Amino acid sequence: MSLLDAKISNPRQGGPSFSLRHRAFRAVWGGVWAIFGRWTPIPFHAWRRFLLRSFGADIDKTAKIYPGTKIWYPPNLVMADHACLASNVNCYCMDRIYIGRYALVSQNAHLCGGTHDIDNPEFQLYTRPIVISDNSWIAAEAFVGPGVVVGEGAVLGARAVTMRSLDAWTVYVGNPAKPLRARAFQPID
Repeated sequence: MSLLDAKISNPRQGGPSFSLRHRAFRAVWGGVWAIFGRWTPIPFHAWRRFLLRSFGADIDKTAKIYPGTKIWYPPNLVMADHACLASNVNCYCMDRIYIGRYALVSQNAHLCGGTHDIDNPEFQLYTRPIVISDNSWIAAEAFVGPGVVVGEGAVLGARAVTMRSLDAWTVYVGNPAKPLRARAFQPID
């Protein structure tokens, strides 16, 4: 992994958390996405999939990525069939982010795969993967933290915040997210 040791790189004083090669890749990606992808019209899902795949993302041919979405590091993004990242989602994929079949991440949601060790004097960055399981929904402006597994069919309500995994077929709301009720929906395959 290209994550640097904070004892050496000193991020508290502006030092990098990732290798120069990693940062250069992200700079090129950011430029390409800004010029050719992020602003494109809504129906251009195939074009945005092409750009993401060109930079290492694993995106199913039926997945949808809407305009305005921010994707930090494409090689860490996996989207299964009919998965969706809505407009202006911040996919901060410092670690792998998996979005399952028919899973929806709604507008302005934030998926954050990294954080810092607040008890470490060097403020070491660490990353953890996020799994958004099949048939689940991350509603508008919700926040999903590093290491979270959203169980199959789970719902994280609008503006809710979770730093813990969510049980399958359960609706969660609030900050921090708490279970509200079971979800009655069952998928038709």
